[in-house]
Amino acid sequence: MLLGTQKINAQGHLEIGGCDTLALAAEFGTPLYVMDEALVRENCRRFTQVFTDRYPGEVEVSFAGKAFLTMAMVRLVQQEGLALDVASGGELYTALKAGFPAEKILYHGNFKSDEELAMGVAAGVGRFVVDNPYELKRLSELAAAQGKTQAILLRVTPGIDPHTHAKISTGQEDSKFGISVSSGLALATVQEALSLPGIDFKGIHCHIGSQLLDSHTHEDAAEIMVGFVAAIREATGFVCTDLDIGGGLGVRYLPSHNPPSYEEFADSVVSAVVGALEKHALPFPRLMLEPGRALVAEAGTTLYTVGPIKKIELAERTKTFVSVDGGLSDNPRPVMYDARYSVLVAGRAAQATDTTVTVSGKHCETDLLFPELALGEVHSGDILAVQTTGAYNHGMASNYNRFRRPAVVFVHDGQADVVWERESYDDLLRQERLPQRFLEE
Repeated sequence: MLLGTQKINAQGHLEIGGCDTLALAAEFGTPLYVMDEALVRENCRRFTQVFTDRYPGEVEVSFAGKAFLTMAMVRLVQQEGLALDVASGGELYTALKAGFPAEKILYHGNFKSDEELAMGVAAGVGRFVVDNPYELKRLSELAAAQGKTQAILLRVTPGIDPHTHAKISTGQEDSKFGISVSSGLALATVQEALSLPGIDFKGIHCHIGSQLLDSHTHEDAAEIMVGFVAAIREATGFVCTDLDIGGGLGVRYLPSHNPPSYEEFADSVVSAVVGALEKHALPFPRLMLEPGRALVAEAGTTLYTVGPIKKIELAERTKTFVSVDGGLSDNPRPVMYDARYSVLVAGRAAQATDTTVTVSGKHCETDLLFPELALGEVHSGDILAVQTTGAYNHGMASNYNRFRRPAVVFVHDGQADVVWERESYDDLLRQERLPQRFLEE
C-alpha cells in the first residue's frame, strides 16, 4: 500500500518525496516522523475544491490543528488558503507565532479557561466554537470587558452514534462535547446567545466522531443540523449564516480500509445539506468543514530501527518479537484505540509479507505496537516504515520513560527539512528545578 509520493526505488528501498527512507534514517536518526509535503498540499487543495465545486454557497475548510500542528504546518495551511482550528491556548499561540491570521482561526474546546478565552478575544480570533452555557456567559463577560464583540458558533450534539471506536465518538447524546438538540437546551442557549452583550451568534457546529469509513452519519447529521437551523429561525427569527459539520472522514490505515474519496464524501454531504435547506426554504449558509486526519494522516510515515529479535517457542508455534527503538511515547494510539497500521521493511519494501511477527516498543510497558503483523523477513538493524502516522502521533507524543520526542521532517522533491528537532537530554531537564534544601550537604 504505497501512498502519496511513496515509491520503491531502484535499490528496493522505500522512497518518499524523492528521499530514500534509509538515507533519512541515517541522517536524522530514528524514531523519525516523515511528512510528505506534496501530498498534504494536494489534499488541502482537493478537499477544498470538491466542496467548492458542489456547494452553491460559500465554503470554508479549516484544518483541525489537533491532528498535527507545528509552525511549518501552520504556514502550509495558510499558503493553501485554509482556515485553522485550534483547541487550546498552546495551539493558538503556535498559530499566532507562525503568523497565521487570527480572523481565520476557530477556537474549539469543551473547557476554555478564562485566560484562554481572554487570549482568543484579544487576538481577534474569527470564531469561538462555544461548547456550553457556562462558557458562553464567561465569554460574554470577558469580551465586553475588552470592549469587543466576539463572533461565535454554538457546538451542538445531534444525537447520532457514528459507529466508530467509543473513544473517538463525539456526536451522541452522552458526549462530553456540545449541547443537546433534542433536549431543548441547545435552542435555549441560542436564545441566550442572541441576547448577551459581547456576543455575535453566527450559527451552529457539530462533530460526530473520527475515522468514519462511510458518509451516512454525516448525511444524517446534516439533516438534523439544518432542521435545527430551521427551528432557530422559527423560534427567534434569526437565520444562521454559518453551518459547520466538523470533520471525521476516515483514512487508510490498512489495505482493507475503504473510506469515501473526497469527491464521494462531498457528493453525499452537499446533497444532504442542500436537500435539507431546500426542504426548509432556508438560504445557503456558509458551509464549514474541519478535516484533520483526512488531510495529513496518509502523508505521515514513522521510521524505526529494529533492535533485538526474540523467538519464543510455544506448544503450537514460534512467536517472534521484533523490538524497535520507539513505542508508546511516539505512538500511543495502539494502546489507546487498538489502532492498526501497515508496515514495510524500508530496505526491502517489495518483499513478500509471509512471516508473522509482533513488533514491540522499548518502554517499560507491554507496548505491543503491531501484534501479529505480516511483515516478512526482518533483521536487527533494519528500518521499519509505519504508514499513515501523520495524524495524532506527533501531537500525542510524550516523554514517558524519559524518552526524547522524535524529529519531524518535511520531504519534498528530494529535499528533507527538519520542522521539529529531536529533543535532547538537556531538553528533558529544561523545566526541572531543585529546591535549595536539596542542594545542601
